[in-house]
Parts: sequence; structure tokens; C-alpha cells
Amino acid sequence: MRQWLIANKLEFTEVSILENSLFKNDILRILSLTESGVEEIISKRSSAYKKLSKILDFDSLTLNELVDLILKNEKLLRSPLVIDDYRLQVGYNEDDIRKFLPRKVRQLGLMEAIENVRLWDQAK
Repeated sequence: MRQWLIANKLEFTEVSILENSLFKNDILRILSLTESGVEEIISKRSSAYKKLSKILDFDSLTLNELVDLILKNEKLLRSPLVIDDYRLQVGYNEDDIRKFLPRKVRQLGLMEAIENVRLWDQAK
């Protein structure tokens, strides 16, 4: 992820949630950017989730309870999380991460791809 951001000359600030504590507002901000809510940011494969799911029903927690639980168990969050003012990217997906590129860069990439397909078709 880091290499992709650098290669595409995007400014970013890297924050390790294991070294820097999150605040309630951070979690609420992340949640506000999700499309499907908590399911999108919780790592169900994490040891923290597996351990806690034996004693807790995540589906019955209130938002405040869930936020408090995440603050106490930051390893519940999927990573990496890439955030800007309007978008959230959970995990690394080469296609999805392109949403952080400026529109003109994305359009140029699309035009190049279309041209490559056209040239490939002509070469057949």
C-alpha cells in the first residue's frame, strides 16, 4: 500500500493504530465513510475478534459499545485503512485504491487502456 501511494506521488500520513491510540471521533469518522457499516472495518479473521466473539454477540452491541470495544481492542480493525476527506479504502485492492488518484489521472489511465485494447484488436 505504502509503495503504491509513493509510486503514484500521493501525499499521505502513515499512522500505526497499534502505536498511536485512536479516539472515539476517529472510529466514528471511519464508520461514516463505510458503505456497509461495521462489517466493513472489523477483521473477523483476527485473533481479537475470534476471542471476543466467544463471549460477545457483536450484532447486539450498540454503536457506543462497539466503538468502546474497538478502542480497547484496536486489532479488531482491518488494515490497512486509507482515508481522505471523502473516501475510505479497507484493505489493499489494486483497482479500488485508484479512487484516491486525481480524476484526470484516472481518465488518462482509462484512455491508455482503451487505446491498448484497440491496438491489440488491430494486431489480431
